Amino acid sequence: MGRGGQGEKEEKEVKVYSWNEVREHSGNDKWLVIDGQVYNITDWVRKHPGGSRVISHYAGQDATDAFRAFHNDLKAVQKYLKPIHLGSVKPEEQQVQAIDRDFRELRKTAEKMDLFRPSYAFFFIHLAHIIAFEVLGYLVMKQFGTGWIPYLITLLCCTIVQAQSAWLQHDFGHLSVFKNMFKLDQLLHYFTMGFLKGASPHWWNHMHYQHHAKPNVIDKDPDVRVEALFVIGKQMPVKIAKSKKKSMPYNWQHHYFFIVGPPLLFPVYFQYMLLRHIFTRKLWLDLVVVAMFFARLFILYFPMLGWGVIPFYFTVRCLESHWFTWVAQSNHVPMDVKADEAEPWLKLQMHATCNVERSLFNDWFTGHLNFQIEHHLFPTMPRHNLYKIAPLVKSLCEKHGVSYQVKSLYGAFADIVKTLRHSGELWYSTYKAFHSS
Repeated sequence: MGRGGQGEKEEKEVKVYSWNEVREHSGNDKWLVIDGQVYNITDWVRKHPGGSRVISHYAGQDATDAFRAFHNDLKAVQKYLKPIHLGSVKPEEQQVQAIDRDFRELRKTAEKMDLFRPSYAFFFIHLAHIIAFEVLGYLVMKQFGTGWIPYLITLLCCTIVQAQSAWLQHDFGHLSVFKNMFKLDQLLHYFTMGFLKGASPHWWNHMHYQHHAKPNVIDKDPDVRVEALFVIGKQMPVKIAKSKKKSMPYNWQHHYFFIVGPPLLFPVYFQYMLLRHIFTRKLWLDLVVVAMFFARLFILYFPMLGWGVIPFYFTVRCLESHWFTWVAQSNHVPMDVKADEAEPWLKLQMHATCNVERSLFNDWFTGHLNFQIEHHLFPTMPRHNLYKIAPLVKSLCEKHGVSYQVKSLYGAFADIVKTLRHSGELWYSTYKAFHSS
């Protein structure tokens, strides 16, 4: 104060804040902490490449491990941090919890084991087998006509293409293949998600990054914003039951899930949401690649099927939707769903995820998302390396008394229905007690 520019600069550099001060800035005015340093992200959220919501979900909290999890090149992003740096958390309030310290050591171990290095051969072969099924499906119908047998074979091939493209675009979307050459990841993300699948890469990033940042956290993870049709976990059913006098008959949700869940997620809900996202945000590049998907579909199959290409397309989408929904929800729906408690990264991810047993079929069928725990802890780790870090993650969880669940594929699927039934019953009992008068 009163000593000119240099004095003001020095004062700014040594400014310290208490955690209580940081937590106060979690609304319209947003601060967060990375490695003990305080940053004002209020204006930066609108420019953040990962989207405004994913970074806003950590406002008022420690985002150290989330920051490391999402960024491959920490040095490259430092230039974005400097202009928004405010100071640091008071030294006496910077104690790192043992679970955080041990997890960060585990990450260093993974880096020393070279587990973040991708195998380009693996991803090339995966892409090649997708294209092979695409070509096979077309040639079968082209050569043998549209009878039931060739029709069903082509239908199966196209479904495999869509499901496996979903797993591959997931790798490119997480920048886990080309790492610091992120433009190549983005290019192939547009190819796999846009051209092969007919969906918006930007929409996927917007939704999926939020999910990873705060999995199964009410009002933050878009994957659990399902109260219009379902209630899951233990907190959501009670909250919905108390807040609404009229609502869905959630006590029947484990039945109607089979009608409105897997069959309609892709053909109806996702189709609407991604197109809405494209047009409201004016994402013309995304619109072009989606249009190219439909152009390719009609150029290839309209000469053989005529307008029957439309029911063919929606049948593929319906089958793909079943595949994706059962796999994607088996790791999350049966786990804890609750309000944000600003938990350490390891606990946050472990409470929301579980694994499915490893096998050649399970690895292929789930796109290695049977290692959902390791993927959520290290989202940029190439999926072919996830099994290598799994034993170390399990040991760390045992050390800190954190549950590490591994299920059979059938058991994981069955737990979705069991959870829906249990949550529906919890809603019903609370609803009756709260609205009985």
